[in-house]
Amino acid sequence: MKEKLKILISGGGTGGHVFPAIAIADALKKRNPGAQILFAGAIGRMEMDRVPAAGYKIVGLPVAGFQRKLTLKNITFFFKLAASMLKAWRLVRNFRPDVAVGVGGYASGPVLRSAASQGVPTLLQEQNSYPGVTNKILARKAHRICVAYPGMERFFPSEKIVLTGNPVRQNLLADVDRIKACQELGLDENKQTVLVVGGSLGARSINNGIANDLEQIKKRTDVQFLWQCGKHYFEEMQQLLAGKNVTNIVLAPFISRMDMAYDLADVVISRAGACTISELALLGKASVLVPSPNVAEDHQTKNAMSLVKEGAALMIPDHETPGRLVGDALDLLDDKEYKKQLEEKVRLFAHPDSAEKIAEEIEKIVGQ
Repeated sequence: MKEKLKILISGGGTGGHVFPAIAIADALKKRNPGAQILFAGAIGRMEMDRVPAAGYKIVGLPVAGFQRKLTLKNITFFFKLAASMLKAWRLVRNFRPDVAVGVGGYASGPVLRSAASQGVPTLLQEQNSYPGVTNKILARKAHRICVAYPGMERFFPSEKIVLTGNPVRQNLLADVDRIKACQELGLDENKQTVLVVGGSLGARSINNGIANDLEQIKKRTDVQFLWQCGKHYFEEMQQLLAGKNVTNIVLAPFISRMDMAYDLADVVISRAGACTISELALLGKASVLVPSPNVAEDHQTKNAMSLVKEGAALMIPDHETPGRLVGDALDLLDDKEYKKQLEEKVRLFAHPDSAEKIAEEIEKIVGQ
């Protein structure tokens, strides 16, 4: 093992990519205090703020996603991709990492392709049960592929696969003072809590599902909803609630203390991103999952179904949220036996030491 590791971690775009990347970096630092860790992300995406806040340096690439519908944005896509490839190639050449790690997101493609072309070993962290096109291509030259679900031999060479699970934010496991948590989040400690999260950016259909059933929520005085609607929807949802006198909803654009929110939650309504599912499994939370239809290869539905078929979660199709979301969540909250069953079953999907396992695989590559 080298005395001073140099690791380049690329990817981001959403919390589902950013938080696992930071967890891997933290695990590497814990095992190798002298390690040099550099991130590469997409300019204008959340990693450009979250990574420095976690104490790591990051370089931004001008890369952006390719739109699946006809749009003028696709004209600039190829120019941005070319510029990103050039910048990524220079970044790899100058930093000279021992291993390049890709966690998914726009920046992973240019960085891992540049690393492989310069003889730098690469490791993929595939979070979903159904990989995207980019990771399938990158897998051809990857030294190791860390996955969260069994059966990934359908997509990747079996000799490269290591089942590690998805890394999650370690602060979620810290002890929480429930009284202080209620005070900080504006909740009543004597009421049951439904946590509503549409991912770090918010989700229109989930917001509509809640907004459509305000009267039903209002009647349930024994229940409160902690509703993260996303910053893009916050003003609209505020206006919607104004004058409705629904006192058992706490609305927030973003919840920074998710450790507190999860601890207080009796039921969670959420998207079915891989990171979110890993957090629900680790914490043993009963959930109503609403897979986003706006993701590659419909991978969120496949993520959700891996739990649903084992009796570990409920699922509602995106277009059915206005008529079902609140009612199904309250029914689950009231059915204590079924809720307990979901909590027990979802824990079987937990991988509490995932970040450590991935850090160990990175070290193995360096030692080869």
